[in-house]
Amino acid sequence: MTRASVGHFVSEEARAKFLAAYDRAMELWPGPREEMDVETAYGTVHVHRCGARTGEPIVLLHGHAGHASNWYPQIAALGENHPVYAIDTLDDPGRSVQRAVAAGPAGPAENAAWLGEVLAGLGLERVHLVGLSYGGWLALNQAVHAPDRLASIAPLDPGGIEKVPARFYAHMIGGLFGMLAPRPLRPALGRLLANPALGAPPAMIAPLMLAVRTYKPNTRPAARPFTDEELGSIRLPVLVLLGRRSALLRPRQVLARVTALIPGVRAEIVERAGHGLNLERPELVNERLLGFVDALRAEPSRSE
Repeated sequence: MTRASVGHFVSEEARAKFLAAYDRAMELWPGPREEMDVETAYGTVHVHRCGARTGEPIVLLHGHAGHASNWYPQIAALGENHPVYAIDTLDDPGRSVQRAVAAGPAGPAENAAWLGEVLAGLGLERVHLVGLSYGGWLALNQAVHAPDRLASIAPLDPGGIEKVPARFYAHMIGGLFGMLAPRPLRPALGRLLANPALGAPPAMIAPLMLAVRTYKPNTRPAARPFTDEELGSIRLPVLVLLGRRSALLRPRQVLARVTALIPGVRAEIVERAGHGLNLERPELVNERLLGFVDALRAEPSRSE
């Protein structure tokens, strides 16, 4: 399954302005990093790497319309003892480039294919795949369709557990209008709306606002909810973190569903957090992720 068009900027000038803002946003990452491109059948995927040279790698997948700078509160902690890779997904504005011939990943199998090609191209095996929102859907999808290179997954307030509600789109629109408020008022407004982007560093927000105005996305549908059979087929260690004030999910219902269906899942509702819990509660999220990943080193793989 392919699409007739791919996401693109309205002009080369717009793309250049976006990429300049993107590069400034990436300066939020602490310490040195490397950048690389991986060729796949669906396009060129851009990847940032930093952290330790040894240890099991942690791979990060941002949410819809996001980019790799969104992980800046996690980088130092995760990278202390692990190589960290952050991927720009093909369907979003960033340094990854979709190819018209493939028209971008369209369904579950295609998404698992391009991500699997990236992991293979990087020479990575036994990775801990962490995804936020749509990135969480990608992580779950990889565990269902192509788990061979995965040691574990950690979906954070992920798509794909239940249907995307109308309030989520209202939440996104409200956030965009919130950006028009005077800057000193935005952090308080962000706390009121459970939208941490309103209090995020301006450098991180600048590429988002440019993309809203100048990037024409493809027609990617909302993340399809996984069936009970698909979730029950996952045989990897799974950590699910949910924001108590999530605009995307009903956390109690999602907690009950993943606990009932995914064997051995660890799941938690994070208090005082909404959909962007990695930005709202970074210390807690980092602690949970590292505790989960490091505990697995002493455990046999459940996929064997």
